[in-house]
Amino acid sequence: MLVVAICAMCGSLACAQESYVDISIDGELACRINQNFNRLETTKYLPDNVFLTEEQSGYWPGDTEGRTILGLVCDARASHRSPKYLAEIIRRIPAHLNAKGYFGTIYPGKMNEQQLSGNGWVLRGLCEYYQWCGDDSVLPIIKSIAHNLFVAGQGEYAKYPIDYAERKKMQSEGAESGNIATTIGNWMLSTDIGCVFIGMEGLIHAYDVVPDAEIKATIDELIARFLQIDVIAIKAQTHATLTACRGLMRYAEITGQQSLVAEAEKRWMLYKKYGMTENYANYNWFMRYDTWTEPCAIVDSYMLAIQLWLATGKSEYRDDAELIYYNALCHAQRYNGGFGCDKCPGNAIGSPLLAVSADEAHWCCTMRGGEGLGAAARYAYRLDINDLYVSFFHSGSICIVEDNRRFEMRQTADYPFGNNIRFVVDDNSRGITSLRLPIPHWMADVAINVNGKPLECTVENGFAIVARKFRRGDVVSLDFSLRTYLVPTLNAQNTQMGQNRAFYGPLMLGCENASDVRIPSADDITSAGFFTFGVAGSNARLTPLYHLMDSKVWSDGNYSKQILF
Repeated sequence: MLVVAICAMCGSLACAQESYVDISIDGELACRINQNFNRLETTKYLPDNVFLTEEQSGYWPGDTEGRTILGLVCDARASHRSPKYLAEIIRRIPAHLNAKGYFGTIYPGKMNEQQLSGNGWVLRGLCEYYQWCGDDSVLPIIKSIAHNLFVAGQGEYAKYPIDYAERKKMQSEGAESGNIATTIGNWMLSTDIGCVFIGMEGLIHAYDVVPDAEIKATIDELIARFLQIDVIAIKAQTHATLTACRGLMRYAEITGQQSLVAEAEKRWMLYKKYGMTENYANYNWFMRYDTWTEPCAIVDSYMLAIQLWLATGKSEYRDDAELIYYNALCHAQRYNGGFGCDKCPGNAIGSPLLAVSADEAHWCCTMRGGEGLGAAARYAYRLDINDLYVSFFHSGSICIVEDNRRFEMRQTADYPFGNNIRFVVDDNSRGITSLRLPIPHWMADVAINVNGKPLECTVENGFAIVARKFRRGDVVSLDFSLRTYLVPTLNAQNTQMGQNRAFYGPLMLGCENASDVRIPSADDITSAGFFTFGVAGSNARLTPLYHLMDSKVWSDGNYSKQILF
């Protein structure tokens, strides 16, 4: 299947192209993107403050700088809004590099995995920036980091310590920001177990921008070592593992090595079983259930699920991504636009409650939130020759231009809070012949109309196919209802037998400031109006975990919701 990549353009900084797809987002997603953008333009992230000493960074050189650039670029591309300070941050980078052209201390004969991880984020940020605006001034920086830090370590990646016994001490250590805990051989190792492979994903992105044989050989060595790791036995950091898997997916796309997609799928299934919380967020490490969530990993899981869907066509991955978006990513975004960490309900903490662990992880997750929200905009549609997939429902518009032929369409959606989604075609000289609309299992009573007339549609791989040579003025309307239902828990080790989770459509439901509500069956859930649901035989009220940056989701508000019933 030929899939044409979707590229969101952005104002004067966008590169001129003969063919492009331009996506504009409105509604709740636009609100989230702009609030995150606003947060990344506050004092903490200004050019005078974003470049940190190693001590200020917690010994993650380049991490804050790289993630900030990445977040600003992704927010700018998604919002069509020019960043105020990004150009100045880019201009100042060379002055903060060491004599070998990368961030941090030079360690002769040593490999510092936090340094590799942090510089990996610099590569990601600069590569996204270059692919967005084509600024050649960053190419020497990308090359110096790739060669003088990563390629210089060739031969050491095959020796990266992956033995359970060697790493056992660190399997009970670590905070919300990791630290170098020990040295084994030539490796300075972090409590964020496996974070060197975050750097690998940055190097893979660099290879896409400045390909050469030395970078490829280094990537191949890193991937070979990653695939040898038993992420469960070593209790790897879920963020590092998911980022590495996104790297596998990118490398598969670049090189055609489709076996890497299967490897990413295997680890995705392990993640869902041993690394995903009951509200589709993450445990910070595999099988360490008494820890906290990390929105960086939530972003990784969201993007990886989409990548797996794009690569395999399996609709369950698309559905996973939607559940992650509404119940984990949206829950973790705070009222100031940043992103914070939550507690992980279950046996390990002895509580069925979802609550705040850290108000805001301003040192990493706030910036990565920009990439996650940007991905929601970027992947809102998928173009496959003349078939246009609506990947997810978001109000806004899409414009496809190829050789002066155009397709333009507007979408109006209050999903999942309403029961109608409307598409209006403004131009189709491009020749789109089918519109494919997702019909996940939580939708019922589905009806599709074209220009007011009912249309019988084939549903294939989770999508209804509206086949038509669309004309200017065509209106496609999707009407539906959403089911209330119960679903068993994801993690049998960290939950009680017989516990369930409650849903309305893709929205997980919780009971605020309660801990002992029981829901015997889905029939006991009754609508009380305004997206509030009652429970038969009790005074309990269920509401979605989803919120649009509600200020009460903060530690000083004593916010909590029971989500295990």
